[in-house]
Amino acid sequence: MEDEMLTDGRTLVELIESEGWEVTDLELTAYESPWADEDDPEASVTISARKPYAEENVDGEDGTSSDDDSPFKIG
Repeated sequence: MEDEMLTDGRTLVELIESEGWEVTDLELTAYESPWADEDDPEASVTISARKPYAEENVDGEDGTSSDDDSPFKIG
């Protein structure tokens, strides 16, 4: 059972990484549900991932932009 859960976790990571995301953290928790009448354990997966996006108006090779009209810029 534990091996199957680990394999499923690896499969999820592979799927996320195939879409260009970098997985930064993964938590796999196995438990028996107190709400289900079944005796089969369940698993919960929490995955943190990051993916940089290129800016549209790029002036420099380092990805910086001189566009000061960003709605997210403070000041």
